[in-house]
Amino acid sequence: MSARRRLITGIVCGLLAAVAVLAYASSVRASERAAREEALARYGGEQLEVCVASRDIAAGDTIRASDITHEMWLADLLPAECVSDDGEAVGAVAGTSILANEPISRARLGNANADISVPPGLCAVSIPTQDVRAVGGAVSRGSLVNVYSNTGGGVLLLGENLLVLATSGSDKGSSGTRASLSWVTLAVTPQSVQELLSASKSETLYLTLPSTESASQGSRTEQGSKTTAGADDLLPMRQVHGTDGIGYGV
Repeated sequence: MSARRRLITGIVCGLLAAVAVLAYASSVRASERAAREEALARYGGEQLEVCVASRDIAAGDTIRASDITHEMWLADLLPAECVSDDGEAVGAVAGTSILANEPISRARLGNANADISVPPGLCAVSIPTQDVRAVGGAVSRGSLVNVYSNTGGGVLLLGENLLVLATSGSDKGSSGTRASLSWVTLAVTPQSVQELLSASKSETLYLTLPSTESASQGSRTEQGSKTTAGADDLLPMRQVHGTDGIGYGV
């Protein structure tokens, strides 16, 4: 067999294999859809078409149109205030983590807690966190925090005395207790947003609460009104603890 015929044969076989894979995938999806419809029909009850996350969406992520798909769900099994219109979710910020295939409810969207006041010259940005990385969940709205990044090769100080504008912990659970932290919203300079978001995606961030005396040095009183000094937040990155135990500063 000539090289040309072998090439043509290989291409044809590849195309046939690709068609077979697509046909199999389509068959699997059709089977899943049929099984779902059968289960819904067997259970009975009102069905609603709602917006469902097509991927895992982290707290602080802006929801895009590609992150949403539509599925029929039994009304009795849906969480409260589920979103059925893409316009309500697209462009909104996820207030908490949303898992793939989970119906999107208004309670998951950050704009449900949009009653925040951003200091002049600053902007609000949300970053994901956990209780264990935020002083056991003691961080709350109005706190002044320091933000550190664990890069694996050392610890970097990203910002000092940053004002906390809101947290997921402000939401109360059904038992009336504080919810675990999954995100915090900080007031930072516009120039600092990109650096902080980049660090939150690729590194592990930790929040610390400075002493009251230290925090008071980051604020000043002008004509009897307290102004938070957040304009110098997100200092140039400096190494706090190197892998050899030596400290570096700016």
